[in-house]
Amino acid sequence: MNAADDLSFGAPGQTVLVTGATGFVGRQLVAALLADRQAVVALTRDPVQATRVLGTDVRCIASMAELPATTRVDVVVNLAGARILGHRWTAARKAVLRASRAALTRGVVDWIAAAHGRPRLLLSASAIGYYGVQPQGIDAALTEGSPPQPVFMSALCQEWEAEAARAAQHGVQVACTRFGLVLGHGGALPPMLLPVKLGVGGRMGSGRQRLSWIHVDDLVRGLAWLARRSAVEPVGGAWNFTAPEGTTQGQFVRTAAALLHRPALLPAPAWPVRLLLGEQADLLLEGQNVVPRRLRQAGFTFTYPTIESALRALC
Repeated sequence: MNAADDLSFGAPGQTVLVTGATGFVGRQLVAALLADRQAVVALTRDPVQATRVLGTDVRCIASMAELPATTRVDVVVNLAGARILGHRWTAARKAVLRASRAALTRGVVDWIAAAHGRPRLLLSASAIGYYGVQPQGIDAALTEGSPPQPVFMSALCQEWEAEAARAAQHGVQVACTRFGLVLGHGGALPPMLLPVKLGVGGRMGSGRQRLSWIHVDDLVRGLAWLARRSAVEPVGGAWNFTAPEGTTQGQFVRTAAALLHRPALLPAPAWPVRLLLGEQADLLLEGQNVVPRRLRQAGFTFTYPTIESALRALC
């Protein structure tokens, strides 16, 4: 299979509805869809700005009400969601996170329920936060069958996925894609690399916490792979979108430092991170060892299976 086949979403001329289209992943997905000769509709808070970002070939709408029930949509890719890390998880912030994920997904599925011709597939983003946190020293692999935990991030992902799952009642295949840390020229990677580039990088906390990640190119290829596959066989259920070879936070920093020819000798103690971020600090200081069992068993191949190969391409 050549590179063009990797980014084929199926037969040309499909209509793909994308939420979160102006985000880091969304922009790359939309570009790949347009290159594959698919028609793209973007659900966005600011259609004017979205048109500037995505181009005039994309139809930008501010609400699902702007899309008549007679509109043919073949695939929905639901990527929308407010940024998880950064703001402390106050009650108000948790409400924002829930609204940007579960409530928005509910609106999309409500439109699907009323549509005259339903989509074949809903690819709904989720996160490996579904599995909660994994204390250091417990490195057992977390697969799609691993249980959630009674913590906020896990509950948020469960609510998000439950809203998406309602589309299955209307004959739509629902694939919940649980993203690890997405690495690319945008998103979380540039701020992660900045201390290393400045020569003040180092491990965070112990540095032994597991880091489950995926290169953005493999993520978009994986979405295309599921879209193609859904035309010939069911793809419903959860899919972990993580590289097959995870790493630790300390190894990530050492690899980046070696590729950038910088030292990585200044550790960041755990306590300031916990003081700044509160309960969300566990996502950074404990980590998770999440593996893409279903993708590998089904034959998906990763272009960037190791952290060195991914960072070498991005640095």
